[in-house]
Amino acid sequence: MTKRTRIICVAAAVCSVLAGIAAFVLGRYYVDNKKPNFTEKYVLYVRPETTVQEVLDSLEANAGVLRTGSVKRCFDEMDVRERMQPGRYVIDTASTSIYVARMLVFGWQTPQMMTMSGTMRTKGRIAKKISTQMMVDSASIADALDDEAFLKEYGFTPENVFAMILPDTYEMYWTASVKDIFDRFKKEYDAFWTEDRLAKAKAQGLSRMQVAVMASIVSGETLKDFEYPVIAGVYLNRYRKGMKLQADPTIAYIHEYKLDRILRKHLKVDSPYNTYMYAGLPPAPINVPPKACLDAVLNPSKHNYIYFCANPAFDGTHKFAVTYSEHLRNAREFHRALTARNKAKAQGK
Repeated sequence: MTKRTRIICVAAAVCSVLAGIAAFVLGRYYVDNKKPNFTEKYVLYVRPETTVQEVLDSLEANAGVLRTGSVKRCFDEMDVRERMQPGRYVIDTASTSIYVARMLVFGWQTPQMMTMSGTMRTKGRIAKKISTQMMVDSASIADALDDEAFLKEYGFTPENVFAMILPDTYEMYWTASVKDIFDRFKKEYDAFWTEDRLAKAKAQGLSRMQVAVMASIVSGETLKDFEYPVIAGVYLNRYRKGMKLQADPTIAYIHEYKLDRILRKHLKVDSPYNTYMYAGLPPAPINVPPKACLDAVLNPSKHNYIYFCANPAFDGTHKFAVTYSEHLRNAREFHRALTARNKAKAQGK
């Protein structure tokens, strides 16, 4: 073999090696950067104390990782161990290894839909509802709900803070702070109170807070949306006449919602929330009323009803009355039906 031939062979061998290396590098680049590496959509929650190994284990168990080595390479390349940020991250079947690594490093979160709905009668319930959907813990929310200085920044107090929280679905980052969450509550509260609603409140002779108080009572009386405007009309009629509202939900609130049944002795507790003892509205809402209840107070049914009681059909609706004598007849009818039903239950029918 001539010298020239040897040089050509060596050059060819070097080129072949370099081509192989290039193919290997490009192949890895393609696998890590261009090729989807997950077969399942998965929502990954990363807390401040979460480790990279926990993330890798979670992805393996839930995201259907195709090439574990690719994920580990990209995590090392992006220094995920040191740079990972807390957050709610959505991995889907189009995600590549490098995208997931970058997502964790740069905090590319997908917003969380925080839903505030259902019965919210206590601060503990509110704190739990938020903490089960967000990273923040319930104790921090509970503390904020009782923090006079903190709530003063929003124009509320620990006593009337229920009025600021509107039942709705809030799009927020899972890592939102307590302040972020309350800022959002206040933003939605301000947006709710449009000029039209403010004008309607003024027409009813009520402030925004008084509307919330009245709405919270209406909310405590029925679970039937279509009854909200009718019951709101009853309480507004009583309020304008200077009558005591005599609203059972306020008694339940005084007793911290621990009563199975309201008895006469429960009506004797001296409290500004006792609407059997004092005329007018209580000083603050007794729960977080639905928007529909707020709008019912602003748009009440026009009628002359002053009284109402549970319907003897036991369907959750009520029977309304203009006069006290009519109300007594309705009440007696209900109690007869209740007695008969209880008797039938006792006899196993």
